[in-house]
Amino acid sequence: MKLRTAIAGLAGTVGTTAVANRMLTSRAADFEPFLDGEQGSYRWRGFDISYTEMGDPEDQDVLLFHGTGAASSSHEFYRVVDALSETFHVIAPDLPGYGHSDRPPLLYSSSLYSTFVADAIEDLSDEPPIVVASSLSGAYAATAATEVAVKELMLICPTDSTMGNRQTWVRSLVRSPVLGEGLFNLVVSKRGLRHFHEDHGYYDMDNLTVDVLEYEWKTTHQPGARYPVASFISGFLDPEEPLEAVLADVDVPVTLLWGRNADTTPLSEGRTLAEEVDAGLVVFDKTKLLPHVEHPTQFVDIVRNGIPAEHEL
Repeated sequence: MKLRTAIAGLAGTVGTTAVANRMLTSRAADFEPFLDGEQGSYRWRGFDISYTEMGDPEDQDVLLFHGTGAASSSHEFYRVVDALSETFHVIAPDLPGYGHSDRPPLLYSSSLYSTFVADAIEDLSDEPPIVVASSLSGAYAATAATEVAVKELMLICPTDSTMGNRQTWVRSLVRSPVLGEGLFNLVVSKRGLRHFHEDHGYYDMDNLTVDVLEYEWKTTHQPGARYPVASFISGFLDPEEPLEAVLADVDVPVTLLWGRNADTTPLSEGRTLAEEVDAGLVVFDKTKLLPHVEHPTQFVDIVRNGIPAEHEL
């Protein structure tokens, strides 16, 4: 009798979770691009890849690659794209599995994203572009710069390590139907997103607007949103080769942009990396992982003018 009751309770819990998952997905159905500008898409290895394009196509190309967190997409650059487009031809794609790009249930990997970034540089730009990339995408962009032509790399708190050793069971759990989706939905609730930003992302939480939080909630509740995140939190998006080794082979100017208050990728790591690979280092005061959000004017000035050596803002 007790076993029957337990099974009935478990079935009820699973059923309730499934209904809740469907309701959340339905509520997030009204999902429009966050960035202004011309919306485009192109086919890449079975994915429909979405991107936003702004500025004069005759100007220098700047490609913006967002990070790989749960709520990531090209919206990450919303505070700088308008100003950058006054000087540059700006192209901001959504990585496969994120934003308005396709989100099939693949086993996402670092090699997929490194390949995508390299191909996107060639597919979306007519000349060697300035490449701006955030967090793990900084490592993918560095790898791409050893394979395709770029004019300059500007990497925002780049890293080659996030969650430690690869954990297949974690990836499988998050990818699982009903339970995995339910757990994921708990993590990416608005309260969960705010907690992550307060803990790691923003120095000043007043910079997290209601509109951004709403968009991040919607993007994390699109069908398939948990699949790349399952690979991220289980370590499968970490590249095989150390970032310093890759950057040592890059033959273009490299500038690292770092938040003084970043804790997941502390400034000490940025200083060491800059010294090892002879890169410029710009340190933004009162900032964690998002200097382009919290100090957009200074960020745009650096992309326009460049800083060859360590500079503090």
